[in-house]
Amino acid sequence: MNPTQVDAYLRRLGVQHPAWPTVEVLRELHLRHLQTVPFENLSVHLGEEIVLEEERLVEKVVGDGRGGFCYELNGAFAGLLAALGFDVTLLAGRVYGDEGRLGIPYDHLALRVRTVDGGEWLADVGFGAHSHYPLAFGARDEQEDPGGTFRIVEAGPDAAGVRGGDGAPAKGGGEAADLEVVVGGRSQYRLEVRPRVLGDFVAGAWWHSTSPASHFTQSLVCSRVTEDGGRITLSGRVLKVTGADGEREERELGTDEEVLEVYRERFGVALDRVPVVRNAGRVG
Repeated sequence: MNPTQVDAYLRRLGVQHPAWPTVEVLRELHLRHLQTVPFENLSVHLGEEIVLEEERLVEKVVGDGRGGFCYELNGAFAGLLAALGFDVTLLAGRVYGDEGRLGIPYDHLALRVRTVDGGEWLADVGFGAHSHYPLAFGARDEQEDPGGTFRIVEAGPDAAGVRGGDGAPAKGGGEAADLEVVVGGRSQYRLEVRPRVLGDFVAGAWWHSTSPASHFTQSLVCSRVTEDGGRITLSGRVLKVTGADGEREERELGTDEEVLEVYRERFGVALDRVPVVRNAGRVG
């Protein structure tokens, strides 16, 4: 990422160019990314190609003023962090579904970030509802965050992971164990510690953007953290605004013009047409 792209990226986040890649800078970048760059799957339903190359991802987020899902958001964010001097490693994860089953390999992309003032952090601006700030990667106790109570623990040899209880699965032997990212006592996703490259996630991105079994092809979402710590989400034509206190307002939008205005005014996303779900009602 060249200096011009870095400056443009920071302008979108509303952040001054940092002097050093410290943990406080990482925390600010992480939160501002969640507040300004929406988690969205609009490309899937607009027929737009998703290309996992840093140049294309940065152009989408910065040049086009768009968001994306995990591969795009964390892929672009990794490029920004590396350009600012952070040590960044891409990690592969598998997300737990509603029934406790793990998703496909390369289901999720998250970041392991080292800062100049010490420490390693799990940064994830591409999960949707997740921690507002990076999580201490090596800590195994509870970590309080505006997004909930999180823990990072070693995963056991079974595929079930942590599904409640004290959140401490048995340790396996041999090579470094996978990790479970746990929120509110329940596993959110299982994370490998082996370093990956962006190209490793191409098959996962293709599956999520094309398979009728993927929840990304079955529904529309555009969501971001609000400045008060709540969340605003547009699901199709339903606008949901949740305050930091948990109170929610919900209303259905009427015309296409109203939908496009909400995308533009509330998410900074300028579209020339309303996306329509491609695989509504199709599963398997």
